[in-house]
Amino acid sequence: MTENTRPPVPTDDPEYADNLRRATLASSIGSALEYFDFALYGLMTALVFNKLFFDQSDPAVAVIGAFAIYGVGFVARPFGGLFFGTMGDRLGRKGVLVITIVLMGGASTAIGLLPTYETIGLWAPALLVLLRLAQGFGAGAEQAGATVLMAEYAPVKRRGFFSALPFVGIQAGTLLAAVVFSLLTLMPDEAFLSWGWRIPFLGSFALILVALFIRMRLRETPTFVELEKSDQVADHPIREIFTRGMPGVITGIGLRMAENGGSYIFQNVSLAFVAGTFIANPVDRGIATWGVTIGSLIGIFSVPLSGHLSDKLGRRAVYRFGAVFMLLFAFPAWWMLSLGNGPLTIAVIAVGIGVAVNSMLGPQCAMLPELFGNKHRYLGVAMARELSAVLAGGLAGVVGTWLLTLTGGNWVVMGLYLATLAAITTAATFLVPETKGRDLLRKEDAIRVSTDEEDTGLIDLQDIYEAAPAAGTASSASAAVGARS
Repeated sequence: MTENTRPPVPTDDPEYADNLRRATLASSIGSALEYFDFALYGLMTALVFNKLFFDQSDPAVAVIGAFAIYGVGFVARPFGGLFFGTMGDRLGRKGVLVITIVLMGGASTAIGLLPTYETIGLWAPALLVLLRLAQGFGAGAEQAGATVLMAEYAPVKRRGFFSALPFVGIQAGTLLAAVVFSLLTLMPDEAFLSWGWRIPFLGSFALILVALFIRMRLRETPTFVELEKSDQVADHPIREIFTRGMPGVITGIGLRMAENGGSYIFQNVSLAFVAGTFIANPVDRGIATWGVTIGSLIGIFSVPLSGHLSDKLGRRAVYRFGAVFMLLFAFPAWWMLSLGNGPLTIAVIAVGIGVAVNSMLGPQCAMLPELFGNKHRYLGVAMARELSAVLAGGLAGVVGTWLLTLTGGNWVVMGLYLATLAAITTAATFLVPETKGRDLLRKEDAIRVSTDEEDTGLIDLQDIYEAAPAAGTASSASAAVGARS
């Protein structure tokens, strides 16, 4: 069996509750900032950056170029995940999360200060590429860190639910970006393209300060403290991940193809499709953006709900539902988008994001950390997330707009593209073992463990704090881990 069979423990331990609350807040703010910036950049890519940062002699080429720079940020993410993931497994989770929020947020703020193509010519897209690289490099470990942090703090029997809570920040960030963008589109086009688009990028600086304040007060996770206490911190996590951890990384990539690729297809490519020249009756850009807004609002509820269901039904079952739903939804969704009907467009995008994508994101928050052993968990999650972000999310805009341009806006190719991503993820759910309730102090990866192996000695972090002295610290909690194991 894979679940902890010990009786439930009280949830009123003050130290445990305080650290769990602080970890949730620290992770949520970072997630909100990352996805506010990325969603905002994606919205701007299809409708603003193609006009301001590229030569307008060929509008179609300008759109592809803007999405190419959008993809550059994803190219940088695996390198950031490799660099910061290694640091997180060697030096701890907290310090890395402080560095990544400053790097990622600082680059996003600087985008709001960039001069345009009309002012400095080719230097404009060149500087945009540079900042996208910096943004992507920091983001490469941000979500992995938030995922690992919460999984290592959460009570084992409710790990799916608690691990999903910070990812409500993803929905909040995406929702905020969509609302801000929708409000900005109410401005006259001249003012919007002149200075209005800069406001949200510059405003993200405030989120950086809040996130930095919270993360500086965060304690290291008990599981990493236990590694330090037993002198088992990996000296060469990169070597470990490329020798012992690759099955988990490859499986994680497969699990992410539909979730990550589908997210960016519905958020970005669909807007370029319905508001551009691909269909006979384009939908107003402000109206279409409401699909992203409503989808993100749905996600605020569907992400923790699907995480909670994964605690009851298992990670695989809930994840597979989302993948199969997207597979069946792919062709009808793109056919409906091709009709150019405003309300229908909003509904399709909202369901695609709020239901199809987020029913996979909820269980994924706990599932990815559970796939990897304690010595290289941060790096393993980072590699799985960020390599898939390049293959799925980063290429979604470029491949999607290229396919649409090549076929004259034929919706069938996008339905096939989305269905292919969903099929890959559906297949991956049959390759991964059930990880619900797995002990995160274990050193071996779950992917190397038979699905019918009996997991013993599962440790609930809440129990760790209860076993520690009332006035204890993370170190005393760590000592309790050693006593129980």
